[in-house]
Amino acid sequence: MENNHVRYWIGVVSKSHVMRGVEGGFAQLCHGKAAPLKRMRQGDWLIYYSPKTDLNGGEPLQAFTAIGQVRDDEVYEYPMSESFIPYRRNIDYYECTEAPAHSLLDRISFTKGNRNWGYRFRMGHFEIDQMDFTVISEAMRKP
Repeated sequence: MENNHVRYWIGVVSKSHVMRGVEGGFAQLCHGKAAPLKRMRQGDWLIYYSPKTDLNGGEPLQAFTAIGQVRDDEVYEYPMSESFIPYRRNIDYYECTEAPAHSLLDRISFTKGNRNWGYRFRMGHFEIDQMDFTVISEAMRKP
């Protein structure tokens, strides 16, 4: 039954790329790799953390920028150019507001009391527990 329970994930992507995914209803992680997308299942939740506003030369942001639920179990290739064909998966995004990470550092288990809290985000994609998901998603809830 391990496969049937809902899991919660963080994806690390610049805000401009997150917004493209929100507009298109898809997730693309770790420079288009399939592996992180294949770890997620239909019904799982994904919260995006954006260290910067844009990948190339963007301003520092350090905020949670989008939240969505995995729509199905399909991971597919999407040709963006002749030389770049990343993997994607369909996500149903929900209206939310940006939540600065600094305001939550002492309330989420994977950053609490950790001076080097940003290190965990360097993985690009990782699982979090339901309590951390609840804290972050409540901070992102539209007023």
